[in-house]
Formats: sequence, C-alpha cells, structure tokens
Amino acid sequence: MSLITPVILVGGSGKRLWPLSRESMPKQFVPLLGKQSTFQQTLLRVSDRSLFGKPVIATNDAYRFMCESQAREIGVEIDILVEPSRRDSGPAMAAAAAYTRSLGAKAVLALASDHLVIGADEFLAGCREGLAAVEKGGIVTFGIPPTEPKTDYGYIRPGSETIGPVMKVAAFVEKPNAQKAMQYIAEGLLWNSGNFLFAPDLLLSEMKRFEPAMAAAAEEAVAKARKTDSTVFLDAAAFGKAPAKSIDYAVMERTDKCWVVPARFRWSDLGTWDALLDVGDADSAGNVTEGPVEIDHVRNSYIRSDGPLTAVIGVEDVVVVSMNDAVLVGHRDNLPRLKDVVQRMSDGKHRAATEHAVMHRPWGSYQDIDRGERFRAKRLTVKPGGKLSLQSHNRRAEHWVVVKGIAEVTLDGKVMTLHENESTYIPIGGVHRLANPGTELLEVVEVQTGDYVEEDDIVRYEDIYARV
Repeated sequence: MSLITPVILVGGSGKRLWPLSRESMPKQFVPLLGKQSTFQQTLLRVSDRSLFGKPVIATNDAYRFMCESQAREIGVEIDILVEPSRRDSGPAMAAAAAYTRSLGAKAVLALASDHLVIGADEFLAGCREGLAAVEKGGIVTFGIPPTEPKTDYGYIRPGSETIGPVMKVAAFVEKPNAQKAMQYIAEGLLWNSGNFLFAPDLLLSEMKRFEPAMAAAAEEAVAKARKTDSTVFLDAAAFGKAPAKSIDYAVMERTDKCWVVPARFRWSDLGTWDALLDVGDADSAGNVTEGPVEIDHVRNSYIRSDGPLTAVIGVEDVVVVSMNDAVLVGHRDNLPRLKDVVQRMSDGKHRAATEHAVMHRPWGSYQDIDRGERFRAKRLTVKPGGKLSLQSHNRRAEHWVVVKGIAEVTLDGKVMTLHENESTYIPIGGVHRLANPGTELLEVVEVQTGDYVEEDDIVRYEDIYARV
C-alpha cells in the first residue's frame, strides 16, 4: 500500500471566531477544545508512520514560525512550503502537488489545519478506503453524513458507481438555504469537508485541463523555489501568476474523476461560535463554558473567558467571549454578521480587530502593557537560544529592564550581560540586539519613548530567522 504524504493547509484569518481568532493568531493555532491547537491535533492525526510520511505544511511567511514552534512542542518533524502571497486553495494545492511529486510522493492527503475530527481509528480507516480509489485513478474527498440541515456547508451528491465503500461523485452542490438543506439530507447528500486524497500527478494533469495558467504557475514556483533547511520558499513572481481560485472551483467541481468516502468519524470545521457550542461539553441547560466564568439563569449559550473573571446572568442563546483586550457579546442568530463587524473594526484601524494582545515571534512573544502619547510599554519573552534581529530605530529610544533570566545585549558593537533587576538604555539610532543565552525563559520589560512607537520603525541588519 502506498505511503500517504500529508499536506496541511494553514491560512485564513478566522474572523468568524473573533476575538479568540485574529489575523495575527488565527484559530488553527488556538486551543479551541482541550490543550492542543487544531493544527497540533491535525499533525497528530497523521502521525502513524506506517501509513503517513513526513507532513508538508503549506502556509505563508507570517505563520511559518508558529507552525515550527507548535510542531516542535508535540515532537513532530515537518517540512514547510511558504506561499509568497495568498491565492486561495487552488494554487496552494497545485504547488503542494508539484512539490510532493518532486519528492516522489504517490499519494497526497490535503487537510485543513482548523477542523475537528473525533474518531482516530475511523479517520485512518477512511484514508485507507480512499487510497484504494486513488490507486485506481480517482481524486477522493471525504463526505460527512449530515446530522442537521446546515446552511453554511457545501454538499456532495454521491453517484451509483462504487469502489468498496467509496462512491463516485455525481455533483458538488453549493451552500443551500434551510429548506434545500433538509431536502439534501433526505436525498442522501453528504457535507463537503474540503479535505482531499489524490495522486499529485493526477491533480496536476486535471488542473492543466481546467486551469492551465494555475498549473503552470505552481510548477514554475516550485522549480524556482529557494530552500533553507526544511523550509521551501516558492518563487514569488511565478506564484503570483496563478489565478486566485479555490480548489473546488478550479478542479473538484469540474473533474469526472472525483470520488467520496462517507466518513464514519465526527467532523466540524469549527467555523463559528455555534460550532463550538455544538461540540462542547454542555451542562443540563445547554451551556458550554470555558475559563473563569460564572453564570446564573443562562440557557443554550457559549460563555468563554481567556482572561478576566466574567459573570453572565439571565440570558439565553448568546455567545460571550471575554479576553484581556476585547469582548464579544452577541445573539446566536446574528453571529453570521460577526465577520462584517470585524472587517469594519479593521477598516477603522482598531488594533484588536487583527492583533492579539500577545504577539508571537520566532524568538518568543511580546505583549503590550500600556501605551500613550510618546510612549509604549511591553513585556518581551525570549525563548532559550532566541535572538531578536540586529536592528535600529529611527524615531524611538528603548529602556530594557530584565525581570527574569539572563539577557545578552548588543549595542553598537559592544556586548553586555544583564541579570534580573538590571537595565540598559538603547538610544535612537543605536544598533542593538537582545538575546537569551540561558536555558530558561528571558522576560524583559521594555519602555519605548519617542514620537512614533509602531512596529514598522525598524531597520534590520541581521536576522537568524531570515526575515526581511
């Protein structure tokens, strides 16, 4: 039996799960259910090396360090394929197919990184069943038997031809209204999970039939790619030639080679707060709660706090999500409007619309403590062995106070070591770097002063993480 190469697609901004999911830290990296993120859960789902090879992560430059960090936390080795621009899932999967083909892959499993799957054995069984259809020249998708008439999922109409339990796809059907959804369930249609199993050669040949420009751009981007260790950077000029289009529109809805495995595992795309209410552990009144919350006379609601103690009294069918820098309160019937609200906040330059309070970087993270006119205070956390870039600022000075660990500070060519309760001053224009030479976390309080204290006031001279 052929070994399957997993390709995990990591992108999107997760606006429908704001404020927990934001552009800087989308939902696949956040522990929505349990202690692991859905990205980590997806990696572990394909960790059986008797069936799956080393995972390839298709993502953008903004998320590659988070992918590396979270994979390292659970002891999984990965390769990363970096997309230079967002072109939707069609070009991403085409590039992944071209890249895995260059590695000699015979079968590729393309998975979303932000879905919930319950039933590990059933998932593996579905992959093995789908592989039999792939070996006979099919492109396989995973269809989910509906549990209710969902209007936010696409549907698949199975045909009569079969390979074991795998059925030929008669048609893909767009997201229906409620009445149509009930009709589709009665007719035996399946939810479209958006996960696929295929031979990379076949996917590319079908893409050349329907989207030749997309296929050519992907193959050129891979051929001209730059590689650093386990990270492959697709060529930007070549990849930019690919039309932005989903894989469903580009290939799946047009090919006559698509088959569907009726999944026996439980699945959700976790696309809305309602989805978390559906899969969470509800109390007798239908409530799901997470974090430091207290509820009284509340029914059929999702209440979560990732920060302050939150009390909710006398409501039903609501979602309340409380974080240190943002709060969401909404009726479940109106949750589809959240994406538009987040876009308006983003257009209005509200930082919390797109940025988490804690901003992750390859060397660690930083969190704003306070800010005002001409100053900004942050807490920096640097991993053992982590180094910020060698840099300077044109419009701000910085004061650093070490509150935990050991800091190695470079300033204008001189290197000094600071311990807890020691500090230093970085003047405007000073060429500097902060590093953690120790084996424990380094925590530093940084106070910036100047007429401009935003992140883009930076000149980088050297960076071990190959950022620009």
